[in-house]
Amino acid sequence: MTAKKKSSGRPSRGRSRRRKPSPYGPEVVEHATSHPTSRNAYQETREWLLKQHGPICAYCGKQFPTRTMTLDHVTPRRGQTAYDRRDNLVLACKTCNSAKADAPILKFLLEKRTRAKNLARFGKHLSPMLVKIARDLAGPGPLTVNPFEKGEKSPYAD
Repeated sequence: MTAKKKSSGRPSRGRSRRRKPSPYGPEVVEHATSHPTSRNAYQETREWLLKQHGPICAYCGKQFPTRTMTLDHVTPRRGQTAYDRRDNLVLACKTCNSAKADAPILKFLLEKRTRAKNLARFGKHLSPMLVKIARDLAGPGPLTVNPFEKGEKSPYAD
């Protein structure tokens, strides 16, 4: 039996050797946040946000026709379904959504501080970490008051 030469200079054994998972290894645990969001869930989230705020972009604060509003992942997905939760989605106009793309939220908000004020106002349903980022960047003012400071618990708190 002759060994084939690979480009790396090492001989190949003919077939790849993949390791089988160990029966003694850690169990894979699925988390509730890791389940993919269905098309219906996206539609329900969109309708819920439209009822809460109307067709207003969470970044620029401008009103647009309802049919042109898009859902944006505040923390970019990058192929991970864990970020498909309602507390990571906001309504955005097409211009802001494409300007943000997959940029980290901190970078996007620092480019224009008014985005942070608008996100603090229209993103009160977001995860506590995202709300804190928006409020800290927006600075003091009536738009950045935390609705959960008075002892109320966020419905999305883990």
